Amino acid sequence: MRSARVLVPGSTANLGPGFDVLAAALGLHLDVEVVETGSFAIVTDLRLRRDRANLIVRAFERLLPADRFEFRVSSTIPLSGGLGSSAAGVVAGLMAADALAGSGGERDLLGLATELEGHPDNVAASLLGGLVICDGTDVRRLEMPRGLDALLVVPDTAVRTELARKALPAVVPLADAVHNLAAVAKLTAGLVGGDLTLVAEGLRDRLHQPYRAELYPRSAELVASAPALGALGATVSGAGPTVLVWCRSAETAAVAQRLTPVIEGWARLLPVAFEPSGARLLQGERPAV
Repeated sequence: MRSARVLVPGSTANLGPGFDVLAAALGLHLDVEVVETGSFAIVTDLRLRRDRANLIVRAFERLLPADRFEFRVSSTIPLSGGLGSSAAGVVAGLMAADALAGSGGERDLLGLATELEGHPDNVAASLLGGLVICDGTDVRRLEMPRGLDALLVVPDTAVRTELARKALPAVVPLADAVHNLAAVAKLTAGLVGGDLTLVAEGLRDRLHQPYRAELYPRSAELVASAPALGALGATVSGAGPTVLVWCRSAETAAVAQRLTPVIEGWARLLPVAFEPSGARLLQGERPAV
């Protein structure tokens, strides 16, 4: 039986001021094994669609019919909250189909994934790993610096991405746009140069997080209060409501301890590393996910 197995990292987009431009891969993974059994099926313990409308299958069928394949799916990426679960699914489906079709890596998987997802930031981070800077389909990959950790605060109640998008204004004040340009410059320079003080200065956003605050007020309050807890800062992950708390590695445990009572009763804490590796085909590996 033909088969292909793909491991795809989750992602966090925007990174504060970098709306639809910046994203980073996270050490949470979607594991998809596609086996040619002769009939279609989705085998998973996750709360996913089990029909052809499943996003992994839809992406797979851009390149191959799914009629004869069984999809075995497991994941440590939360299915909602802004951690790139849908982008990871798109990448997994495309990569598995590409491997089974034997294209030899000639297809533009990033272009196809961007078309399916609607924007490139999450899919680019999942496909390439590390830090990505996106200008449409022009994507540049950079390494994340050493000494930088993350804590995810994942609320119990999700917020639909459509609502988060609708909360954004059609026009923003010029002063806010200028602020974000400066913040993106500081953040990028800090990440590339390993200057975590500059990273902290570059996390402040005025273009999307303030407008979404009423959708998830506790997440918004945490973004504002994170420096007082000892973190470099915090950002809403993608459309939210998950919050990514940025920490110096030496201070992560202390920040986690201070965060725990703050989020009790409405969210869970999930330590996570920034992931340098992008999506990859597995050759006989059986990682725990």
